[in-house]
Amino acid sequence: MVPVMSLWIPIFASAVLVFIVSSIIHMVLPWHTGDLKRLPSEDDVMEALRKANVPPGDYMAPYAGSMKAMSDPAFVEKRTRGPVLAMTVVKGGPPSMGSSLLLWFLYSCLVGVFAAYLTGRALGPGAPYLAVFRFAGAAAFMCYSMALLQNSIWYKRNWSATIKTMIDGLVYGLVTAGAFGWLWPR
Repeated sequence: MVPVMSLWIPIFASAVLVFIVSSIIHMVLPWHTGDLKRLPSEDDVMEALRKANVPPGDYMAPYAGSMKAMSDPAFVEKRTRGPVLAMTVVKGGPPSMGSSLLLWFLYSCLVGVFAAYLTGRALGPGAPYLAVFRFAGAAAFMCYSMALLQNSIWYKRNWSATIKTMIDGLVYGLVTAGAFGWLWPR
């Protein structure tokens, strides 16, 4: 058994490496170019949202509010007529990725902590590289990828975007696994 606190170097190193790899995937490769699409009549839709003064948050339309309301004929009619949408509204302003990049790095550190915990519980110091790789990689892949399926199942997110993002998670899991295998205590 290896305590998590003694694994801070592989935790931090894996987060740095995942940050670099994810930057390459998202800024250099055209892998995610088609994940999102432009709304038809985008300007009109955005102006209607501005007029409605929609504050930042997550929304569903039509919105039922309860299981009972889902059987209300007015709701069923709205749902049948469409469109049905799930959307996230963010505060307007110039594009800025600083806080998102910081949160992504901290999230990668958190994934590293979980990978460290599970791998450290399963293996002791001096464990073979491939054993560490297997445990850390599986844990990291699960953290980065498995919950993404819920967005396509429940919120109808584009399946190809979800699968591509899960493949990204596999790459991040492999990078994490390599860092842990390389820096595992001997």
